[in-house]
Amino acid sequence: MRRLLATAATLALAGGFHGAALAQSSGNEAMSEASTAMDESENYFASESTLPFKAPDFSKISEDDYMPAFEQGMAIQQAEVQAIIDNPEAPTFDNTIVALEKSGRMLGRVGTVFFQLTGTNTTDRLDEINTEISPRLSAHSDSITLNPALFARVKAVYDNRAAMAMTPEDAKLLEETYKSMVHAGAELTDAERARVKEINTELSTVTTEFAQEARNAMAEQPVFFDSREELAGLSESDITSAAKLAEEEGQPGKFAIALQNTTQQPLLPSMENRAAREKLFKASYNRADGTTDIDTRELVAKIAALRAEKAALFGEPDWASYTMYDRMVESPQAALDFMGQMVPALAETQRREAGVLNEKIAEQGGNFEVQPWDWYRYANQVKAERYEVDDDEVMQYFQLDKVLEDGVFYMAEKLYGLTFERRTDLPVYHPDVWVYNVFEENGSQLGIFYFDPFQRPSKRGGAWMSNFVDQSYLWDEKPVIYNVLNIPKAPEGEPQLVSFDWVNTAFHEFGHALHGFFASQKYPSLSGTATARDFVEYPSQVHEMWATYPEVLQNYAKHYQTGETIPTELVDKIEAASKFNQGYDFGEVVEAALLDMKWHALSSDEAAAIDTPEEVSAYEDKSLRELGLEIDLVPPRYRTTYFNHIFSGPAGYSAGYYSYLWTQMLDRDSRAWFLENGGLTRENGDHYRETVLSQGGTMDYGEMYRNFADRDPNVQYMLVALGLAEEAPGTPGQTVGDPSDGKLPAKTVDGDAPIAE
Repeated sequence: MRRLLATAATLALAGGFHGAALAQSSGNEAMSEASTAMDESENYFASESTLPFKAPDFSKISEDDYMPAFEQGMAIQQAEVQAIIDNPEAPTFDNTIVALEKSGRMLGRVGTVFFQLTGTNTTDRLDEINTEISPRLSAHSDSITLNPALFARVKAVYDNRAAMAMTPEDAKLLEETYKSMVHAGAELTDAERARVKEINTELSTVTTEFAQEARNAMAEQPVFFDSREELAGLSESDITSAAKLAEEEGQPGKFAIALQNTTQQPLLPSMENRAAREKLFKASYNRADGTTDIDTRELVAKIAALRAEKAALFGEPDWASYTMYDRMVESPQAALDFMGQMVPALAETQRREAGVLNEKIAEQGGNFEVQPWDWYRYANQVKAERYEVDDDEVMQYFQLDKVLEDGVFYMAEKLYGLTFERRTDLPVYHPDVWVYNVFEENGSQLGIFYFDPFQRPSKRGGAWMSNFVDQSYLWDEKPVIYNVLNIPKAPEGEPQLVSFDWVNTAFHEFGHALHGFFASQKYPSLSGTATARDFVEYPSQVHEMWATYPEVLQNYAKHYQTGETIPTELVDKIEAASKFNQGYDFGEVVEAALLDMKWHALSSDEAAAIDTPEEVSAYEDKSLRELGLEIDLVPPRYRTTYFNHIFSGPAGYSAGYYSYLWTQMLDRDSRAWFLENGGLTRENGDHYRETVLSQGGTMDYGEMYRNFADRDPNVQYMLVALGLAEEAPGTPGQTVGDPSDGKLPAKTVDGDAPIAE
């Protein structure tokens, strides 16, 4: 999911510094001279792409282009910013704020391509460049956001805003530019700004290293098995893939299973051999914690300490308080209390479900109690018996190309009038990438969509969306967007079937894509998914509802051999079964979100005191045990040592993993609205597009939601959907917490307060 992967590239391009060459009446000469000098060493990124919609031409890009392009892009932007500072005219919205928005076009071009490739198809050379360039990009960003002379001009415009005639989007750009510079440290003392710069550089280096090591712990350390018997229960294609991977890893005759990014592993439920299950699970759970030669714990300690120290420089008690300044949920305590209200019911559900699984184990003659490596195997058996759902049977109805073209795209046509056309003429960065033109109902082209579905060693785990080109009226640009998944690729010649989880993920990530495609902003820094971290996951989650909507499902869920449409009874069983096992499914996400908050609620002194690998492990264990959940049975979705969301990138989802829960609440309330108003209709789609998907980051999120639903969201819809409560709200619009002032609870009541995955 976008958005953006929290990399140094995004840091360098944050705060409204997106753009291109300036067009100032003064200062043009300095900028022009710098650009001319730079043109002598032009490479691919020095000019805009000539492909449709300025899509990257991967056939013309080499690894040798990146470092010179980064250097040239930074130098050009420095000249552009200096031209703003040197402008003798009084600061205005156009000559300061818009000029800043326009700066850095070349840097943006190289950054969007480079950091996409380091996430999806990296190489040793790209990793080397990433290690070198990330701290330099951080320093470059600081040279802009912490420049006193530039901030003086921005502040002069901001202080005069009441006397200026601006559109609402102009006003929002001004506000966000000013706030981002203050948040970066523009109002600190010289000594404090100097230390912030040092911290930012250090964070850029250490978080890049964490991301690489976490990926290596997953991609370069498959789990080996000596015999075929150990893999009993797996399909023939899975066993064939395991034998092939072992051979590729230099151990022919053995079998190897590659780890995926989450703690739980998708093959565990099918494995009959309990010792083999335990081996695979523990390899996943213990990765990057020193059990092997990869250990990220010292990096974690450094990141936590640096972040807490930076927060203290701003007078904040902890990193969570510092970084949540622009969120929909405005304080760590509000997020904690929002999650905390779910814990009692969730803990009881975990204990109750564990009891059911232990009964199933005893029924089969097992002389043990359920452990995490057993959980899904027996949960799936119980689910199959209670609801008669066989996951392998379900997969027969979900063939990847049909899921995308007859499911996801069909949903987009029925809701929004979009149509899609496959094209094979555009260069791609990997042969497995699919490309589509996207058209409006009137035939005009809306943008271009790239789809990268398959797992590979050069790709980090998870699923996400981002842009190669952002929509912007300022530059007359339409969006070029990609979705990335990590589906295990079927052996050559076999149909590419996918689990229902991956079906949901495909709808989810395309929800992000629609948020980007329907952007309708002048300024790229406010466009599309450029929204608060705890809002951006909401439009993607709500599109998951259409995966099982009858009209959509019947169009794409066809048996790959017979062509038979998935039976209604099986769909009903899938829906009924979705409420079972929430003790684990929902619990692991809640635990990860609470663990995230624990790490980022440390004061500077507390964080500094955790400085050894052993202390990192001890703090993680202590934090998890304080949650009141069954963490020995249900470990977090990500442990600290491979929690890329929060430790990869200078900020990322740090103190923000709760977003997936908060936005799930918005999502479930929205699903209720859609169903109350007729479901899959163009009228509903156009309304959602107008009130939410087209708004970008241009307005208050509570106001945006009320414009859509005409009410505040209610957490009860989510609790009912998860099986944690029994009754839906009696009165639509009943809010979480005290709604007395008519605002969303996160805005008003501490304690009643997304992202891509």
